[in-house]
Amino acid sequence: MPRPRAGAPGDGPADAAVPGPRAGVVALSTGYRIAAALAVAFVAVAVCLHVGMVFLHVAPANTVTKRHGEVVDDWVYPEFEQNWKLFAPNPLQQNIAVQVRADIRTAGGERRTTNWYDLSAQDGRDIDGNLLPSHTQQNELRRAWDFYTGSHDAENRSLSTRSALSESYLRRIVVLRLDRGGAAGQGGVVERVQVRSRTTDVPPPGWTDEKTSSGAAYRVLPWWPVTAADTAGGAQ
Repeated sequence: MPRPRAGAPGDGPADAAVPGPRAGVVALSTGYRIAAALAVAFVAVAVCLHVGMVFLHVAPANTVTKRHGEVVDDWVYPEFEQNWKLFAPNPLQQNIAVQVRADIRTAGGERRTTNWYDLSAQDGRDIDGNLLPSHTQQNELRRAWDFYTGSHDAENRSLSTRSALSESYLRRIVVLRLDRGGAAGQGGVVERVQVRSRTTDVPPPGWTDEKTSSGAAYRVLPWWPVTAADTAGGAQ
């Protein structure tokens, strides 16, 4: 019986499949694989750190928060503050609108004061009909106002070490909103801003005898000069 010719099919090693091109991370050089691994590790550590800080912020007082409470607060406030009022036994029964006006220096050197801009109403229009409104549209302005009022009394006097931070945070938000809305006009500059809140009671349901005020209450803050840190360039 004739023997199969060398190199013919069925010879074993000569029949081995040729490996295809590598894909994904394994296709990268050693240096890039190390960089990718370090990036993944950095993101994982950052996520774990953030989740841990938020957990300590919302958790009951414990040994860690008593000793490192300032570190936790510095991480959480103001951007990541947690608010559980949704689950409160007595939810909020008022509508609070945050409004702002500005002193403008026009391109021609003239000075004028704008009308009041209702920033809360703008957020409401952006959210209305939006199936996926952003966190900024829903919470940024509202939480900034809560942050300010929680660290100042009714006379706008400081109540905590975070008072200055709450003021600069609120001021930056309203200045950037005015800038995006073109309040200063072509070549104009916003020199000062003034913020106020307009509070109205939510009307009670028709089946209750509860009475509420139909008027609005205003809280007007002092004029704040706008600094370079409040502008779009300073916020970068």
